Amino acid sequence: MALHQYDYLLAIGTIFAFLDAWNIGANDVANSFATSVASRSLTMKQAMLIATVMEFVGSMAVGARVAETIRTKVISNKLFEEDPAVLMLAMVCAVIGSSVYLTIATRLSMPVSTTHSIMGGVIGAGIAAVGADGIQWGWKGVSQVFAAWAIAPGIAGCFGSIIFLITKYGVMRRNNPVKMAFYSVPFYFFLTSVLLTMLIVWKGGSTRIDLNDAETAGVTVGVGAGVALFVVVFFVPYLYRKLVVGDWQLKWWHIPQGPLLLRRGEVPPRPANFEGIQDYYRGHLTKEELDAKRAREGHSNDLEKHPTGGVAEREGSSSDIAPASPEIAPQEQLYTPKNRKPEGPIYSPVVLFWWGKKIFFHGVEKDVVELQKKKDFLSGDLEAMHATGEHFDNNAEYVFSFLQVLTAATASFTHGANDVSNAIGPYATIFLIWQAGKTSSKVPVPNWILAFGGASIVIGLWSYGYNIMRALGNKITLHSPSRGFSMELGSAVTVIMATRLKLPISTTQCICGATVGVGLCNGTWRTINWRMVAWIYMGWIITLPCAGILSGCLMGIILNAPRWGMGASGV
Repeated sequence: MALHQYDYLLAIGTIFAFLDAWNIGANDVANSFATSVASRSLTMKQAMLIATVMEFVGSMAVGARVAETIRTKVISNKLFEEDPAVLMLAMVCAVIGSSVYLTIATRLSMPVSTTHSIMGGVIGAGIAAVGADGIQWGWKGVSQVFAAWAIAPGIAGCFGSIIFLITKYGVMRRNNPVKMAFYSVPFYFFLTSVLLTMLIVWKGGSTRIDLNDAETAGVTVGVGAGVALFVVVFFVPYLYRKLVVGDWQLKWWHIPQGPLLLRRGEVPPRPANFEGIQDYYRGHLTKEELDAKRAREGHSNDLEKHPTGGVAEREGSSSDIAPASPEIAPQEQLYTPKNRKPEGPIYSPVVLFWWGKKIFFHGVEKDVVELQKKKDFLSGDLEAMHATGEHFDNNAEYVFSFLQVLTAATASFTHGANDVSNAIGPYATIFLIWQAGKTSSKVPVPNWILAFGGASIVIGLWSYGYNIMRALGNKITLHSPSRGFSMELGSAVTVIMATRLKLPISTTQCICGATVGVGLCNGTWRTINWRMVAWIYMGWIITLPCAGILSGCLMGIILNAPRWGMGASGV
């Protein structure tokens, strides 16, 4: 029987569940794609389109269809069997506390764990409802969260640095890095496909894919071998023709021609205004370039010396790299006259369309790489920090950009298969208690709630995801496709291992740890913006207590009011 007397709780829960999911898109999904956008492997629009498709596919097609009543397993629903409306209220307070904290954190450009935020909200509401003794404080409960603060970024940093060091010395620093990239790219695609298939089978589709260990091994190796064979037959000829022969007329839709591409005729002269492969280090000065620039400006420069091999081989010269005009802020350059508000009253279709486009596509029009150069109290000397990073061959970086797109897309798929259901788990509890009037150990999540959560996440990413992206990426350390691929794959390996060990780690913590680990491979601690790292780490630490205090105070105030007292007055 529906509890229509609590319709207002359902309405409040719906509003704040949307806000919570919106913040997951603006914070959690955004920081997952910050690496790909910062390295220029993906544009902002491409990243958002991939995230939109993969989040929905992961959620609706492979994602979990069952969400536990308390997703974090910190409170037993048996404590609320006599008063299910109190559990409904607790979930509303938890969602309010989590969403309010996430809104503040996102506004302050703090990439935080949304899982830990909702966990803090549930803990706070649970303490207010049943007391601290009703919370599982042991290793299977809250203690794992504290351990994850050190475990997740540390392990991801180790894996990311190992992958990048192999890439750095095995490919990028060789005499002919493009040739070595051709030799290594089938192996890298095989390894990446195997690991990402394991990630999907073990973590992303664990509730829909039922395979034993032998079948899992066969599927993962089979997928990896299939991808590697496709790369050798179709992709390597495309890369050879484009990078070695210099076939500037070649497009991505020529890839299915495979070996037939080797029979293409002579390459005609390239037009003078033709733009080839983009310079992935555009706007990032080497040590020598920065020294020369600051000498011209009359500034001293005391950078730690290090090798910068590969500079001469990348496209363009030092004269091609010019800093942004100091009199025009980067964000002011983004708005061209075509984006100006049209003439007419506010209710006219043209003006209404302009406002709708500005609100929804506001984040798409942002140049995140340029915004990452904007100085603030956390940025420090970004030019000097980036100058400590070695610049590798640009054509070799182009090869790794495809690998990074693969890792980014699969990470988004996995996020949709897991964290979307986590985001709407408390809301599903609210709805089903309102609908049935009783608690349940297992809560089947209706498809419309999954779609509601997925749409809210996508809206958050498109409208405000740029705010987190501009605070990450190049603001932590220098990014490039080879570095970004190592970061994302290192993060994925950590998630795979943690899934098998049943450790509740956060993808946010994994990608940040991998970023720091890869950055330190430059051989100096100066390559990392430690101010930003400290700001991010502080956000992790305060997430659980802040969300818990907000939800706990709200729950305590409402619960102890005469109407909500659990004594003689009842609910």
